[in-house]
Amino acid sequence: MTPDELADRLEHAADRLPAAIYAGVSHTGVLGQARVRGGASGRPGPNVITGDYRRSWQSVPRRTPYGAQCTIGTDRPQGRRLEFGFTGTDSLGRHYNQPPFPHVGPAIDFITATLHAQMRLALAEVLT
Repeated sequence: MTPDELADRLEHAADRLPAAIYAGVSHTGVLGQARVRGGASGRPGPNVITGDYRRSWQSVPRRTPYGAQCTIGTDRPQGRRLEFGFTGTDSLGRHYNQPPFPHVGPAIDFITATLHAQMRLALAEVLT
């Protein structure tokens, strides 16, 4: 391969890389959301009563100037309390000694490993 051919190939790869990164980050977000929802489906995570809390977990991917990012989260107020527990009096004067029911923390290693694998796939895709 000549230097000019290599330069053309790398330029073509650079043009395709943002879309490949976005696809990998988006896919990781969906898998991470599923892992968190799975952890919020009973012990050792929180028990399911109505399913509303579990359904509230969303993944929102966004394009950035040089790649992508994804936020996995919930807008439900009980999220922190379920993940970390709560001991004390709430704003309504109720007393709690609630243990933590981790469901996000245990998913972090999986999400990290999945993201790394997706970025390797994105590079391989644009360089072939």
